[in-house]
Amino acid sequence: MCGIAGILQAPNTSRSVDLDSIREMTARLRHRGPDGEGLWWDRDAGIALGHRRLAIVDLTDAGRQPMLSESGRFVITFNGEIYNHLSLRRELESLGQRFTGSSDTEVLLAMIERWGLDAALSRSNGMFAIGLWDRKSRMLHLARDRMGKKPLYVAITRNAAVFASELKAIAAFPDFQPEINSRAIAEFLAQGWLSDQHCIWRNVFKLPPGTTLSFGAGELFLLRDTAHLRARTHVWWSLTNVARNGRKAPASADESELVSQLDDLLRRAVGERMVADVPVGLFLSGGLDSSTVVALMQSQSARPVRTFTIGFGEPTYDEAANAAGVARHLGTDHTELRLTPADARAVIPDLPCVWDEPFADESQIPTLLLSRLARRDVTVALSGDGGDECFGGYSRHLLTSRLAPLLNSSGPIRRTAATGLGLLARGLREDIASALPLPNHLRRMIQGDRINRLAQFLRGNDADEMYRKTMLLSELQLTPEQTVTDSSTVPPLNDLLSDFIVRDMIGYLPGDILVKLDRASMSTGLEARCPILDHRVVEFSWRLPNSVKVRRGQGKWILRQVLGRYLPARLIDRPKQGFDVPIGSWLKGPLRSWAADLLSEPRLRRQGLLDAARVQSCWLDHLDGRRDHSRTLWAVLMLQSWLDATDEQRSARSADVFEPAQ
Repeated sequence: MCGIAGILQAPNTSRSVDLDSIREMTARLRHRGPDGEGLWWDRDAGIALGHRRLAIVDLTDAGRQPMLSESGRFVITFNGEIYNHLSLRRELESLGQRFTGSSDTEVLLAMIERWGLDAALSRSNGMFAIGLWDRKSRMLHLARDRMGKKPLYVAITRNAAVFASELKAIAAFPDFQPEINSRAIAEFLAQGWLSDQHCIWRNVFKLPPGTTLSFGAGELFLLRDTAHLRARTHVWWSLTNVARNGRKAPASADESELVSQLDDLLRRAVGERMVADVPVGLFLSGGLDSSTVVALMQSQSARPVRTFTIGFGEPTYDEAANAAGVARHLGTDHTELRLTPADARAVIPDLPCVWDEPFADESQIPTLLLSRLARRDVTVALSGDGGDECFGGYSRHLLTSRLAPLLNSSGPIRRTAATGLGLLARGLREDIASALPLPNHLRRMIQGDRINRLAQFLRGNDADEMYRKTMLLSELQLTPEQTVTDSSTVPPLNDLLSDFIVRDMIGYLPGDILVKLDRASMSTGLEARCPILDHRVVEFSWRLPNSVKVRRGQGKWILRQVLGRYLPARLIDRPKQGFDVPIGSWLKGPLRSWAADLLSEPRLRRQGLLDAARVQSCWLDHLDGRRDHSRTLWAVLMLQSWLDATDEQRSARSADVFEPAQ
C-alpha cells in the first residue's frame, strides 16, 4: 500500500511542471508510505508523478515506483495490491515475459503493455488506485478498484489537473484554491459522511469505484469542472450490472452446497490476502465477520495469527470478551486495548487531519486506535468489513423481512404506524429506558434513537425514499438544504432487501466504511485488507437467494453456517453489536466541555453555515436526556473540528507565502 500523486500541466502555460510541486504533494503522503519516496517527471510533456512506498511485496529496490514498463512506454504510480499476481506472473512468463523483480506492480505493467488497461484491470483481483502515463500517446489514465477500497481524488486548477490519494496532497499544489462545497456540507450533516458524488472542496472529483478516467494535456481546457470529469469516466466493472445479473440468474445449488461454495471462496480470498513479505495480523471484534476471517486465517497458518481488539468500559458496547473467546478457541496471539474516554479525547485533535474531509462515523476513534495498536507488531491487517453489505447484516436489512406485511400495506397505514412510533420514542426518555430491564441490544436501540429512524423509514413512498430516510442522522434540518446520497438512478431489483443492499454497496460502503478503514490504517502506515470484499465473493453474494441472507429475524444466515464449521454455537449466536462507541454518554461527561465550546451559539452564528438555534436545541435536548442526538451532534462536532483545522492550515500556508525575507 502506498500514497500516489501526479500533475499534468496544460500546454502553453506560463508555469511548467516542476519537481518542487510534486515533491511537496508526495511528502504530504508520507504516512501512507514511510518506506521510501519516488518521483518521475517529463518537463516537455508537462507530467510529474510521485509515490510514497509502504513495502509489502518485494522489499528490494526492484519494487520502487514510479515504475517504467519493460518497453519504456508506460510509467505507473500504483497504490494497492494485486492478490493474484503470482498466477498472472506465471502466465506472462509462459508467453515470454521477463521480470526483473517480484512485485505485483511489474506484473500489472506487463499486463497493460500486452493486453491493454481494461483487460489488465479485469484480470486483476485486488484493491488499487492507479496513475498511468502513456509516453507514446501522451495520455494520463487514472483507475480505481471495483469496490472503492483505495481512494483517488482529481482536481482541476487554472492550468493543470492534479490527482492524489488524499486531499492534503491536492492542497499542497500551489495553484489549488480550496473553496468549500455547500452541497457537500448538507450531505455530510444529513448522513455523517460524504459520498463519491461530493467532495468538501469544489472542483475536486472522486474517481468512482470500477472506473477509469483518461485525458491528455491538450484537453484540460475542456475539463473545467467535476461534471466534465465525471462525464469522461469509463466503467470497467459495474456493481449495478453484477447485482442485476445475479438477481436474474440466481444460484441453483441447494443450501448446503451454497455454504460449501462460500466457504471455498472465502478460504481462497483470505489465503491470498495472507501473502506478504512483512508480518500480517487481523482486526478481531468478536463479531461474525471478523471471526469468520480469523477462523479461515488460522486454519491456513502454521503459527498463531496475531489478532487485535478494542474494549470499552461500558458493557453495552464492549465486545472484547467475545473477541477474547474466539481468540482462545482458535489459539491466536491476541492483544487487547481498553479504550477510555480520556483516550478518545486525546485522539480527537488528530481526526480532521487523518480524514481530510469531515467524517462522523464515531467508530473512527476505535478504528484509528486499533490501527495504531496493530502497527506496533504487523504491517498488514485483515478485517471483516463487507459482511453486512454482502449478506444482509444491517438492521435496515432485517427490517425489510420483519416488517414485510406492513411495508407492503398502503401508504396511509405505514404513515400511521410511523406516527405511533414517533410518539413512543418521545415518551421513552433515556433515563427511563436505562432503568428498564431490557437486553443490551434493545436498550441500545432505544437509547440510540433507532425508533425514530424506524419511523422515518416507514414514511417512505418507495425503496429509494425508504432507504434515504433510514440513512438520515435525524429529521433535524441544520442547513438550508438537506440531502443524502442520490441513489435514485440505481435500477430497481424488485425486492426491498436487494434494493437496500445495492445502495449500501454503491454509497455507504465506499463513502463511509472503506473511507474509515483506509484513512485510519494508512495514517499509521498499516495496510488493511478486506477478503469478504473480494469481487468473486461479492458476485457470488448477488446470486444467493434472500432466504440464505436474512432468516428468522437474523442476518447473514449463510455466513453463520460457514463460521459454524470452525467455531461452537456459543461463540456465534450473539446479538449484533457493531463497532459502536458510547459517544452519547461521553458527550454528557468527559467530552462535554470540548463539545460545548464547539457548539456555542455565537460561534455558529459567526460561521453562518448552520442553524445555530436548532443546533443549540439539539444539544440541550441531548444533555437533558429528552432525546439521544449523539449521531447528529457528532457530525456537527466533526464539521467544527474540520473547520478549525482548515483555518489553521490556511493560516500556516499564508504565513509561508507572506513571510518576509530575512
